[in-house]
Amino acid sequence: MENLYDYKKFAILYVDDEEKSLKYFTRAFENQFRILTAANAQDGLKLFEQHADEIGLLLTDQRMPGEKGVWLLGRARQLRPQVLRMLVTAYADMDAAIAAVNSGAIYKYVTKPWDPPQFELTLRQGLEFFMVQTERDQLLREKMSVLRNMMIADRIVSLGLLAAGLSHHIRNSLVAVKTFLDLAPGKMAEEKTDLNSLRNPDFWKEYHQNVQSQIEKINSLLKDLWTASENNASTQFADEVLLHQTVSAALARFKDQFAARRIEIENKIPDSLPALQVDQPKFCRLFELLLKDELAMLPAGSRVTFSAELQNAGAKPEIVVQISDNGPGLPQEALRVIFDPFVVRGSVPSEYGINLMACFFIVHHHGGKIEAQSQPGHGTTFTLRLPLKPEPAAPPQGEAEFLQKALLNESLWEKLLASG
Repeated sequence: MENLYDYKKFAILYVDDEEKSLKYFTRAFENQFRILTAANAQDGLKLFEQHADEIGLLLTDQRMPGEKGVWLLGRARQLRPQVLRMLVTAYADMDAAIAAVNSGAIYKYVTKPWDPPQFELTLRQGLEFFMVQTERDQLLREKMSVLRNMMIADRIVSLGLLAAGLSHHIRNSLVAVKTFLDLAPGKMAEEKTDLNSLRNPDFWKEYHQNVQSQIEKINSLLKDLWTASENNASTQFADEVLLHQTVSAALARFKDQFAARRIEIENKIPDSLPALQVDQPKFCRLFELLLKDELAMLPAGSRVTFSAELQNAGAKPEIVVQISDNGPGLPQEALRVIFDPFVVRGSVPSEYGINLMACFFIVHHHGGKIEAQSQPGHGTTFTLRLPLKPEPAAPPQGEAEFLQKALLNESLWEKLLASG
């Protein structure tokens, strides 16, 4: 029968103060498993922390100089509770083994001296249990991630369509108003009437300008949502940009507005960061919207700082960007809904979170995440995680395929529990 498991995918860490025991264990099982060893609990913990993502099974002797085995098992449980833990004991340590079992600190205990064939079977079963548990958790995480992305994508499309429709209807509905406002100042000037303030041409001129300004502001907000929701597969991530240059260009566009408010802007983003693959119009608009939000929310004399660093330089590198200000900050109830466009933020009722919702859409479109942290009186920090090379969204896994995997996993899970 074909073996379903790769027993060297995850390592076994064995901790024992007896050098002969470590050598014997390694010699007996190194062909079947990946083996790591340590001679005391402290060294075992260091090794466990260094290789936490690689270890599936931890075995330790109980009686050792310094910290005992149950201490190591307890610390390992706190760090990586999913790793299976076994206590290797002599009969004289049976009380410690029973206490460890009762406290939930171990999966099994093995008595010394151990029988190699039986011990090998125990190790195989332990790794199988760990791998099935890991696969099960990963399967559920993937499913939840797909469902979350589907919900966000559906919301993006819906709000994009809503924004486009609202923009169209607002323009159509205000044609008559705009026509009247265009004619009113000239009409009043021709009649040279001054019956009251409502017939003052200057009044109508100023009123006309205010209404036009509000109309353009509303349509600009709606356009940002519409643009952020568009998804053109043919041009997806076709541009390469340097983050420092992109942020500098956005800052230059708002330089005068920030200067008028005496708000200091500092760009600490290194120009040595690697290029990002993006949809350039969307990506550049992201930082313009973030700056517009800072302008709307910060009092005069504030400070905003941009910083960034490269993380996960291996398989999936990403740039983590932080935009921090020293403004008044936000209470926790406001922070929870900071990307909702229909929640009032700040002291001005007309300021809503549409800019930040568009930012959320753009970051999500690029395969990233945006979060906000804030405390009243301590400013607000936006953290953006942007992959260097975004991956196109994977098609949702079919329900039949998911259920097939889940049921197979559940069957293996039940067999392993029964065999224990």
